[in-house]
Amino acid sequence: MALTRFERFLSRLLRAVMWMLFAVFKLFAPQQRHGVSRLPPINNPLLLLSAMQLARKIRRKEVTSVEVVQAYIDRIQEVNPLINAMVKDRFSAALQEAAQVDKLIEEETGGEDVLEDRLPLLGVPISVKEAFALQGMPNSTGLLSRRDLVSGVDAPSVALLKRAGAIPLGVTNCSELCMWLESHNHLYGITNNPYDFERIAGGSSGGEGSILGAGASVIGIGSDIGGSIRIPCFFNGIFGHKPSLGIVSNDGQYPPASGLQMGFLCTGPMCRYAEDLIPMLSIMGGPNANKLSLSAEVDLKKLRFFSVPHNGGSHLVSPVDAQLLQAQKMVVKRLEADLGVKVQELFIPQLKYSFQIWGTMMASPGKDGKPPTTFAELMSEGGKKVWPVWELFKWFLGFSSHTIAAIGLALVELFQSSHPSPFIIQQKESLQQELEELLGTDGVLLYPSHPQIAPKHHHPIFTPFNFSYTGIFNILGLPVTQCPLGLSAEGLPLGVQIVTGKLQDRLSLATALYLEKAFGGWREPGKTTAKP
Repeated sequence: MALTRFERFLSRLLRAVMWMLFAVFKLFAPQQRHGVSRLPPINNPLLLLSAMQLARKIRRKEVTSVEVVQAYIDRIQEVNPLINAMVKDRFSAALQEAAQVDKLIEEETGGEDVLEDRLPLLGVPISVKEAFALQGMPNSTGLLSRRDLVSGVDAPSVALLKRAGAIPLGVTNCSELCMWLESHNHLYGITNNPYDFERIAGGSSGGEGSILGAGASVIGIGSDIGGSIRIPCFFNGIFGHKPSLGIVSNDGQYPPASGLQMGFLCTGPMCRYAEDLIPMLSIMGGPNANKLSLSAEVDLKKLRFFSVPHNGGSHLVSPVDAQLLQAQKMVVKRLEADLGVKVQELFIPQLKYSFQIWGTMMASPGKDGKPPTTFAELMSEGGKKVWPVWELFKWFLGFSSHTIAAIGLALVELFQSSHPSPFIIQQKESLQQELEELLGTDGVLLYPSHPQIAPKHHHPIFTPFNFSYTGIFNILGLPVTQCPLGLSAEGLPLGVQIVTGKLQDRLSLATALYLEKAFGGWREPGKTTAKP
């Protein structure tokens, strides 16, 4: 659907204003300096195996857990000074746990099958987003007032992975209070994209995305309320999955969701290799994973495929990059050529209001009638009350303990209406019904992950609504798998979202496995050269 003349005018005006603000911002924002332009290449072949392959080799005594854990420690120590992804490690404890794993395997008399069934991730290292509770590790979510907080327990999703034999190496960076698409805070600093240090790693699970994309972790845990798994996975060229609602516990992470937000937040797996998605989701979901029938075989030739190239032209959101449009077209061609299916291209007009729908629903009271906790209240946790306007003034003078993105979000809330627009609610209900009827139990939808390839640091402040390409599916409660599709002309990851009906996660996960074979999956950043 074409934009009206007035909408085109608004779009141009908004972009002009944003670029003027960006010019002012650059005068005050601190500048980064990088002496090295790219990551060192991976030299240890253990770092190029999936978690499932590593677990198999460890069980068969082809390699020890200590060797695998040490290989990842070495890689983290090599790349983390360049990307600032892992903010606190537990290397000594991890090596001790790996040694215990090797001893257990030596003493096991039941055979490999017993170990695989009971401890499918035995001896495999894992990284954890700092927003999740990991015993003995910080859980600040980048908030200076929580800098001394250390978790005494594990979040349920973390505990399930540890119970399956995984060995945490440490915790990774996130955006302040997990509500921004760049992982930057005043406690740990800013995380860089492993493909180009001048670009963002995404957020809020950007530390996870960066450490995985750099080949310094093989599997990790993220959370997603507006794209916080999928955006970092897209920008860092890896796989991620936002599960169907209610499958994986959201407990044990900060900040907790409130109001209706509890129905939008999802915890899910992030990884470099598609074959690790289903095992991770099976473990993280516990008994709830049975609702997904993840072990059922999926015949891609019997599925119905749809492709939506853009959101219809919202004046609040950037146009989709031509390289992303072309990559999605290539997926369509491969699906049709390899599987013999017909991919139907659709334009869904309600998607034009994705941001307004997300913002309205996120601000809505819960079933108990209580409004969600405001962002300013969360910023005040453990410290003095935050006044957003005063905080902005302090930021310009260099005295604020908060990022400009967090301050901006708190300011936006001051002008947010407490009365949801009936028109936006109607658009949400209409979109929900249309997509649920369209996808059913055998439909798969391709949709852009983001309108832009990984932006440069701080640029998202001036395109703040672009996350709505991912955020809309949190509101709709649909499962989504993020899949890499090779690299752009600049050497940056391309990708696509794979959306299915509720509880049909296995369809998008099976499609991701196919696309990994078709397009090569994750690409090692140390072997790519970004063009100017």
